[in-house]
Amino acid sequence: QVQLVESGGGLVQAGGSLRLSCATARSTFEFTEMGWYRQAPGKWRELVAVIISGDITNLADSVKGRFIVSGDIAKNSVDLQMNSLKPEDTAVYYCHAVGRLSKRDYWGQGTQVTVSS
Repeated sequence: QVQLVESGGGLVQAGGSLRLSCATARSTFEFTEMGWYRQAPGKWRELVAVIISGDITNLADSVKGRFIVSGDIAKNSVDLQMNSLKPEDTAVYYCHAVGRLSKRDYWGQGTQVTVSS
């Protein structure tokens, strides 16, 4: 079973920064993409950032210019550097990956990010 383990959430004031990390211990397992979603109370889960095989990255418009996604899919790890955080960035952030052979979606347990005004 593949388990994505997240770290780095917490409480920060508006304008501050946080860094999220995600990795799996199953180094033999292969993904075609890894990234981050978030879900705020009362809202749908939404894509924040993704890295696709070939080093293609994509960021949601709401975080462009503030967030940076990085990592190495071959090493099953992805990070999210969040700068200039806003109260509207408050949400539970989930690591997500897609299996190369299974095409299945895998999710981390989620990490809370709270931005105070």
